[in-house]
Amino acid sequence: MKIATRSGTHLVVLMVLGVTHLLNDLMQSLIPAAYPILKETYDLDFVQIGMITLTFQIAGALLQPVIGMVTDRHPAPYSPVVGMMFTLSGLVSLAFAQGYPTILVSVALIGIGSSIFHPEATRMARYAAGGRQGLAQGIFQVGGQAGGALGPVFAALIIVPWGQPTLAWFAVSALMAMILLMWIGSKQRQISAEFAAMRARRKTDVETVRYSPRTIGVGLVVLTFLMFTKNAYGESFRSFYTFYLIERFGLSIPASQLMLFVFLLAAAFGVLIGGIVGDRIGRYRIIWISVLGPLPLTLILPYADLFWTGALTIMINLIMASAFASILIYAMDLLPNRIGLIGGLFYGLNFGLGGVAAAFLGVLADSYGVETVYQICSFLPLAGLLAWFLPRIDNDVGN
Repeated sequence: MKIATRSGTHLVVLMVLGVTHLLNDLMQSLIPAAYPILKETYDLDFVQIGMITLTFQIAGALLQPVIGMVTDRHPAPYSPVVGMMFTLSGLVSLAFAQGYPTILVSVALIGIGSSIFHPEATRMARYAAGGRQGLAQGIFQVGGQAGGALGPVFAALIIVPWGQPTLAWFAVSALMAMILLMWIGSKQRQISAEFAAMRARRKTDVETVRYSPRTIGVGLVVLTFLMFTKNAYGESFRSFYTFYLIERFGLSIPASQLMLFVFLLAAAFGVLIGGIVGDRIGRYRIIWISVLGPLPLTLILPYADLFWTGALTIMINLIMASAFASILIYAMDLLPNRIGLIGGLFYGLNFGLGGVAAAFLGVLADSYGVETVYQICSFLPLAGLLAWFLPRIDNDVGN
């Protein structure tokens, strides 16, 4: 079966990677999607909700950069399969949890599974991209965003009506992902060899460029902070948006979950569009548009009615998500021989920092109310001004 285009892009592999990313992030998204049920069942406060997010994010964050560094030296094409085993065990444990400590252990297992999945899957997306890095990362990440968006839908249609034990039904997703990842692992040697040959042929390829330690350091610090502020704003929605809609507009849990689905689905389109457009106009421009573009909308959001709340959240996430592929590729271009580390850093550390933000926002929500959280978070896109300090690297398209 022919799986590569003339540009060296393995579209079939990228599509399968996108599906596995969808399944992985679907299972992760069931955690915040189940928050209203867990809050009611175990009488949790917002601080405890934030701590669940923090535990999940930290479990993933601590391991991902380490696993990335190890796999940079010793590629492990089947390691994502092991990650899925952790996710499966955590999901089943969460389905039958009898108390708050068990919930924390369960989400930690799911976080560990995610930390093992992302670095090697990111490497494979890089290798399979050929000459279309933005498209490749867009396809890979749109799978993750779509999976994250489906969590609230399944919560509304299955988990809310049938209860917490139905979380175990989604273990089937882990089994499906394991089968697909076994196939992907069997292709890695061939595709990585093709990628290495392409680099050797293209003398002006990005990965022949070497940047100074100062350029790399400044670039990674700025990109990390931009990703953190982006994730912090996203966590305010993943963890508290349903509560905000219920408290302010009196929506039911299923209705609030469906609105969360629409919000997250916008990210799936945004990340794909951003990756494709970034191939044409350059990562630098996409990052600027994405990080500052939502500011007027986020400032209006806390004062909007229900209709405009839905419309604004779609536009905000559509624009904000468009930077993810560009930020990741920009970082890979700075450190082209550390793909696993970059994947671990930006999927792990930054989402871990997002978990810290969620815990802090939980404290604010308990002390001052959920609406105040959104008023404070509306100023986060101002951090996009730091993109001014982002180095202009030679290979960025559109420079």
